[in-house]
Amino acid sequence: MRAATTPPTAKRPKDRKDRIALAGAELFCERGYHGVSVEEIAAVVGISGPAVYKHFPNKYAILVHATREITDALLAATAGLDDLDDLLAAVGGVAVGRRRVAGLYQWEGRYLSADHRREFGAALAVLTGRLAAPLRELRPELTGGQVDLLVNAALSAIGSVATHRAAATEPSLSRIARALLRCDPPALPRPAGDAPPPAAARPASRRELLLVEAVRLFHRHGYHAVGMEDIGRAAGMQASSVYRYFPGKADLLAAAYYRATDRLTQATTSAVAGAADPDDALHRAVHAYVGFAFDQSDLVAVYLAENNNLPREDRHQLRGAQRRHVEEWVQLLRAARPGLAVAEARVLAHAALNVITDVGRLGRFDRAAGFDTQTAGLALTVLHA
Repeated sequence: MRAATTPPTAKRPKDRKDRIALAGAELFCERGYHGVSVEEIAAVVGISGPAVYKHFPNKYAILVHATREITDALLAATAGLDDLDDLLAAVGGVAVGRRRVAGLYQWEGRYLSADHRREFGAALAVLTGRLAAPLRELRPELTGGQVDLLVNAALSAIGSVATHRAAATEPSLSRIARALLRCDPPALPRPAGDAPPPAAARPASRRELLLVEAVRLFHRHGYHAVGMEDIGRAAGMQASSVYRYFPGKADLLAAAYYRATDRLTQATTSAVAGAADPDDALHRAVHAYVGFAFDQSDLVAVYLAENNNLPREDRHQLRGAQRRHVEEWVQLLRAARPGLAVAEARVLAHAALNVITDVGRLGRFDRAAGFDTQTAGLALTVLHA
């Protein structure tokens, strides 16, 4: 009699850990870190939830691994290169190839611990240093701070590919980055140790005060780390009083988004209304957005980072408003540059918007010595690249 045979056990793929991290990174960028469960990551990979824990002790470990993979890929692609064009092409290639996960560098990394943020920052510092070295040789007139600022602007333009789905290629992104590295550098804002700008006036109404404090806390700590009690305390009232104005935290977030959308729409419409020609209209729209970003920096940061936490109906409506704003820039740009393809105009518009917020953040959104005007100049450089 033939002995019964045991069916062979399926071997675990050698790259399963990397596949789990990639699935997690894509979901984190799509829905936000807190909006994703280990079970959902497992389902994308085609395994059970418990199987994930054979590779990672928890969801946070997946985030850490995913962010390390991004920096490892960038450092591996640029290792041994000393030509600036080659370096930009290498970075652009990684950005395009990993555009679905590249957004981790900008927003989801804030959920890292202090030690892991320092590790992530150190890796990015190595990358910026690799681009800064040949730029200093090409442009010895630049100060160290100006070199770093231009390099960060170039990386921001390349990294903008993670913020949209328009067709983008490495050569296009590299061209934009080269234009930024060749442009006149902004004068750096005053050192951080100087006197801070005057505090904004306290809102007159309680509802407005709650919105201001909620936005400030969402920006500083992230939406999920802030409770209604924290918002009430910051506004000088009991949590029960907060509910008189907003049914829940998500309603506060949605109100902040509608506020940002309305203010940006008004600023843009007012700015372009008196334009003399298409080029003037484009300049006015850029300066309007820069003014909005510098005056409402907390609101802009929350607007860009927390949309995954909006109620579904509000999220759909507000994303439509965001797309309309980008399309307005696309139309203005194509009017100023006849013959420019729609797809390329979208890539340029997204890159310019990303540069404004990233460079503004590096400069603490400081209007001193016209840093806002100079940031607008960088955005216009992108749009004419």
